[in-house]
Amino acid sequence: MRDVDRNDDRVELPIERGFPIERINEIVSRESRAKQWYRPIYTMHKWWARRPGSLFRAITLYSLVNEETTAGEVSVYEPGANQTLTAGGPHSREGLEELAGNVDMSDPESLWQLYPKDIRIDDETSVLDPFAGGGTSLVEASRFGVETVGHDLNPVAWFVTKKELEAGETSVDRLERAYERVREEVADEIKRYYRTPCPNGDSADSSADGETARAVQDGGAVATHDGRHDTQDDHTHDADVMYNFWVKEIDCTSCDHTVPLFKDYRVAAGRYENDDRYNVLCPDCGEISLVDDYDSECTCDCGNQWVPAEGNVSRGGYYNCPECGLKESITDAIAEQGKPDERLYAVEYYCETCEEAGHDRPVYKGFKSAGPADQRLVESAAQTWQTRTDLHEYVPDEEIPEGAITEASSISGNDVFQHGYEKWTDMFNERQLLSHALLLDSIDRLSDENLRDYLLLVFCDALMFNSTFTIYNKTATKIEGTFRLNSFVPQAEFVENNVWGAAAGRGTFSNTFEKVKNAVEYASAPTDRYVEDGETNETDPFAQPIGEDSEVFQGDMREITAEDEYDAVITDPPYYDNIIYSEVSDYFYVWQKILLEDDYPGFDREQTPRAESIVTNPHLDKTAEDFEHEIGQALSVIRRALKDDGVLAFTYHHSDSESWGELLTSLCETGFEVTATYPINSDLNKFIGGDAVSFDIVIVARPTEDRRATSWNTLRREIVKTARETRETLESNRDLSRGDVGVIEMGECFQAYSKHHGKVHRAGEIMDAKAVVDRIYGIVQDADLGEVDIYLDLLEQRNPTTDDLNKLLRRADATRDQMEEMHLLDTDANGLRLYDWSDEKRQAYVREAVESPDRDATTLDRAHFLRERYEAGKNREEYLNAWDTTDLEELCEGLAEATDDETYLRMVGADTRLETFGGT
Repeated sequence: MRDVDRNDDRVELPIERGFPIERINEIVSRESRAKQWYRPIYTMHKWWARRPGSLFRAITLYSLVNEETTAGEVSVYEPGANQTLTAGGPHSREGLEELAGNVDMSDPESLWQLYPKDIRIDDETSVLDPFAGGGTSLVEASRFGVETVGHDLNPVAWFVTKKELEAGETSVDRLERAYERVREEVADEIKRYYRTPCPNGDSADSSADGETARAVQDGGAVATHDGRHDTQDDHTHDADVMYNFWVKEIDCTSCDHTVPLFKDYRVAAGRYENDDRYNVLCPDCGEISLVDDYDSECTCDCGNQWVPAEGNVSRGGYYNCPECGLKESITDAIAEQGKPDERLYAVEYYCETCEEAGHDRPVYKGFKSAGPADQRLVESAAQTWQTRTDLHEYVPDEEIPEGAITEASSISGNDVFQHGYEKWTDMFNERQLLSHALLLDSIDRLSDENLRDYLLLVFCDALMFNSTFTIYNKTATKIEGTFRLNSFVPQAEFVENNVWGAAAGRGTFSNTFEKVKNAVEYASAPTDRYVEDGETNETDPFAQPIGEDSEVFQGDMREITAEDEYDAVITDPPYYDNIIYSEVSDYFYVWQKILLEDDYPGFDREQTPRAESIVTNPHLDKTAEDFEHEIGQALSVIRRALKDDGVLAFTYHHSDSESWGELLTSLCETGFEVTATYPINSDLNKFIGGDAVSFDIVIVARPTEDRRATSWNTLRREIVKTARETRETLESNRDLSRGDVGVIEMGECFQAYSKHHGKVHRAGEIMDAKAVVDRIYGIVQDADLGEVDIYLDLLEQRNPTTDDLNKLLRRADATRDQMEEMHLLDTDANGLRLYDWSDEKRQAYVREAVESPDRDATTLDRAHFLRERYEAGKNREEYLNAWDTTDLEELCEGLAEATDDETYLRMVGADTRLETFGGT
């Protein structure tokens, strides 16, 4: 068993000794691009800034599997076969102990071979996540069979995490039957409002692109109509509408001309057979054409000439009236006229009849201008919504709260109130409100509460793609959700989704159900993916389902009363200027509370908690200082809940030395020491140059009560040596970028500082963590040991050898020749001899260095010079008055520590600091 010489010889955990960030980053980067395939459980419902599950699985593995737990509480199974591997070989008790024990900074991968195995930790190990958020840490920890407990203040996050943890015990068959019941009740009623006359009529062209030869060319730009029947009252069948395209319109404040707020007249890129053309809208007749170049002037069949790239909206939120030329602020016009009108101008359709008839994709799926039949459906839905007052209880009636995101602020310049939005229902048109209410009414009538909850998740996640804040990605030809920018961004052009869904499309109720169903299937028999020889492999299903022995509570984590209860706290805490989740999550909350208000805690308020959230919020005047205070409160609760030999491991979004200092202060003030830091999937090359760089890190901390006084001079030398040794080890054994190495160095340096927090003296002053971090930053970027540093290090060793000198010189810019020339040391056949202030050769060198105008005396030269005068009873005041004594006093503190000689303090008038160094 490997013990460390601190805190009662507690076992040093693998995550403190090393972490295979190369392997982790391989899988994290792939999972981040394809969450729905790697871990579908996390795509069940939107939550912000979710960390990859693979990262938290690795953190849990390296935090919980160690030499102590392998003494009899860890079993390893082969996924699929569920055959134990613990009986012998590398997965026996002894083998596991060796795997855990062999992890170190130079080679952390011995334990990584367990990553794709089904691991069960059978003792009463418990894990806490006080900031559960999207539930990643709880889900991953539960897969190890340990007890997991989570807390989150936000009821939306709590609800999502609760359902993730319950998914492993939910029947997929029963969930499908509940969905079928809702489908039978409301699908046809909703879908009938999302139909359009098929533009192909009964004479669909089955050619490759479905176009006729009708085309006009002007100046090299071709506008080609689809050549299908556009008379919607003369057709033989309907197609499904995938998306309805809308534009807002305002009246010019000068001439009253109606101005459609198009930024440009692009509808969507061509999508078939590498089509590099663009579908564009003619602003005169409303027809949609394919053009070669939307930046050039085009001519429509109607005779209109226009440049599709040039619309009526310009940068800064202004409209340009095409009639009188007035340029005016859109929000000013809205303030005068009220919320803008909205006009349906195009649809994207999908015709299953044409597809079944064997026509090619450009025929059965494409774009067309909106016609009378499309407008009649809009009006019909609006009339039905107005008369079906029984459904109005299924839409939120709350007003949009004022906040940092809903009002223009330093966080968001998108003031929704300036755009005419007052209530949450203003974010939806009447067809959407009708469809949403029909769905919620049907979901509410399900008798099984658990199944109701999952279909409510389906509804709310689809809600992201079913508002007037969604846009069409014209290049990628797909809808983009409300929170693509983690804010509320009012749109002059928006796209209305088919709420239930067509055969194709994104963000509909039907295809969101498939996501949730996949998540539930995954939860009962999760798999894992790992990279081997550059290829991604997927394991067979694990027998350990998600969520066993897990629970999550809604409420402020500062109310946790547990003491000395948890073996690990694994979390992703809030970062001080992160997304204000309470405001954006209100979008879901006001809909969820309609069904959950009487059943679950936290859903009885008009909005999610604001003031209690640990995050800066300019709207509530919550500052960085408030955050620092509140995160300190949170860490105090975590320290109390954690066992003395437990571990805190968390991810953190870091940007600069200031945030490092704030974090280190909070940790140390609440009884933690940092024992490791690791970068995750980041490009940190700028770190070398000292630039402010944002990246994600894993921080490991352990409880401590062992704080020892030291001087900054001594600590600085320890940090320099630590940084150099860490860098050499990593550069010799690992394939890491210089920036990655720098972050790991930082963790080692923070560990060195953590042992002395609040007791680091520099020239009579106590250095705070922020001041130390600033200096550590510089050391990590350029760690230098000079002759004076080497000399002091050798002094501390009491009986140093030549080998000790050589080891130090390998990590220094100093040379043996220079140190011998300065008469700091001498080496000969008898070994190493250190000179001190009393040596005659050293005294002669020092006198010349201090008194000669042509020489630059080091601080050590000055200290030895003053020591000689002090012992001889000579005046020192003239020198002390002439010199800047800050560095001198700092060095004398280091000399006093290294030699146990208080005279170095007395001779510079620092007698009051004698107690600091143990009564020397």
